[in-house]
Amino acid sequence: MHAHTLIVGAGPGGLACARILAEHGLKPLVIERKESIGAKVCAGGITWGGLISRVPAGLAEKTFPVQHIITPLQRVRIEEPTPIIATVNRIKLGRHMALQATEAGAEIMTGWQVKQIHEQKLVIEQKDGRHQQDITFDHLVGADGSSSLVRRHIGLTSTRVGIGINYQISGDLADMEWHLNNRYFGNGYGWIFPHGETVSIGAYAIKGTMSAKLLKKGLLTWAERSGFSLAQEQARAEYINFDYQGWRYGRIFLVGDAAGLASGLTGEGIYPAILSGEEVARTIIEPDYKSVVMEKLIHKHRLHSRMVRVTSLNSAFNCLAGEGVALGLRCGVIKFNKLEMAV
Repeated sequence: MHAHTLIVGAGPGGLACARILAEHGLKPLVIERKESIGAKVCAGGITWGGLISRVPAGLAEKTFPVQHIITPLQRVRIEEPTPIIATVNRIKLGRHMALQATEAGAEIMTGWQVKQIHEQKLVIEQKDGRHQQDITFDHLVGADGSSSLVRRHIGLTSTRVGIGINYQISGDLADMEWHLNNRYFGNGYGWIFPHGETVSIGAYAIKGTMSAKLLKKGLLTWAERSGFSLAQEQARAEYINFDYQGWRYGRIFLVGDAAGLASGLTGEGIYPAILSGEEVARTIIEPDYKSVVMEKLIHKHRLHSRMVRVTSLNSAFNCLAGEGVALGLRCGVIKFNKLEMAV
């Protein structure tokens, strides 16, 4: 089998890339190791400046024109005339994007794992191990997340990585909250993101400053003190790669977490994935295409990475930085959209 563009990973970045290519008459092939599309450990928040206006209203479970930022010393309430953030169901978002891609002419194969990449050929295997298949390609797109095999094939490592731990529990809450508390989350944060009939409660921290074990312990302690008993709930965790080192390597491209384009500051990854997927597609269609959008995205990513380095200096400085950010948001000196990846 031969594909003009072979995309590894049917997440938002891979599907966005496939849709654009298919709309221009190309026949991209998407390989997804999972049997179903969309499921991923994620708080499910999308920002107004990034994606809300581009996602069908029916996919938004709840919208929030008000945000609450809580620190040990402050409780800040931010309100805008339009929603700042909405929550979405990742499975529904994935199905929607897959339908868009296939209706445009893309092909998606689920339940296949990449076993080997050699020059311009991929060896894939069904998850039950019963069948293997060779696929040659003109272009290869790695959209296969933080542990990207395509990224490793290029020879890139990932040392700047975040940890996200999420509990999705039953409940119907009204407020979206961000908790900055060095005691529990280091230079990361805890979150309460209400969805339709569930609530995402979780935490994010930089792997180099806090282990997954310590982060989970802090999350459980904080949640218990906030009125949520999570001990009997199922935790799900995911690494978030923000170790960006490039996105184009000849005929091989990286998008989203595979490229390390997630925000190191907040862990936001859906928007960078979709944006980079679209821009990679446009570059494949028009090799001389100069992506101003990618330049802006990379600039915002580097800004977030610098903020991560500063807040990682020591515990005392991190506490001070957290209180400073909250105060800046309260006074309007810092705009909430500066903490987003939207460009």
